[in-house]
Amino acid sequence: MHSNSLDSTARPPHSSWKWPHFPEMHDPINGISEEVYDELVRYTKYASGAYQTLCPRPMGNVLVTQFMDVITSTQGFIARDDKRNELVVSFRGSREIASAIIVDTSLVLSQLHGPGLPKGTGAHVHTGFLYAFMSAGEHVLDTLRKQLETYPQYGVAVCGHSLGGAIACIAALSIRNSFSDIALRLFTFGQPRTGDAVFAELVEAMIGVDNIVRSVHSFDGVPTMIPTMIGYRHHATEYWQFTEPPSPSHVRRCVGGEDPEGSASIPSTGINIPHMVYYGQAIASDPTVCI
Repeated sequence: MHSNSLDSTARPPHSSWKWPHFPEMHDPINGISEEVYDELVRYTKYASGAYQTLCPRPMGNVLVTQFMDVITSTQGFIARDDKRNELVVSFRGSREIASAIIVDTSLVLSQLHGPGLPKGTGAHVHTGFLYAFMSAGEHVLDTLRKQLETYPQYGVAVCGHSLGGAIACIAALSIRNSFSDIALRLFTFGQPRTGDAVFAELVEAMIGVDNIVRSVHSFDGVPTMIPTMIGYRHHATEYWQFTEPPSPSHVRRCVGGEDPEGSASIPSTGINIPHMVYYGQAIASDPTVCI
């Protein structure tokens, strides 16, 4: 288990940690702050960068490793930002997200298991998403372990778009379970429902709702493509950009995972234009996020 020079006995539990550069999250009436909005844009760009075949300097930072599994097509990178004392793990989404979600038996819920994941929780997740994570999980954990030995004061942010958001969610659980004393945040964009209610509650309990940002752009149909009627539930905390143009005042911090005043109020229309644009960033089409 990883430890660092900070006195962990003097801190509150990880679920209530606040990073120094991550201010209070929301105003339920007037949207979110400019500072929080800028954070959402930042991690959208990291998530977009994971689509690039080569990403030599993610957001101008050090590329620690890139990974690609030829069987599951799980792709991503780990970057190190030495100015923010942060390691960023980013997972690519699928270019054929509909197939990734519903083809064959992948939609079946499987018991949570895999590298670093907690055992005996009773949680179940989408079979396809779980195996996509498992193909990269050991490499991600090994790389983070080595980095955290050298940079013990660094925190970790995990992000991903679409399918990459689902993988990032599972990966964040694995990272939290493997490194219990690090600061950890999760940012996803257009993430489909990933597991059942027990899984959603586990994510919230282990990572902390204030450390989770699950962004949804207006009527993006992917987050609601998998219906709740077959046992799936979203985890908190949803940040819903409910209208255009993208701005802090147009983003609402929702309550819980299935807030009826959030994106759950919009019937799924499948893959659409909002799914491919988050906070003004065209996903997958901007190579400048990698230099």
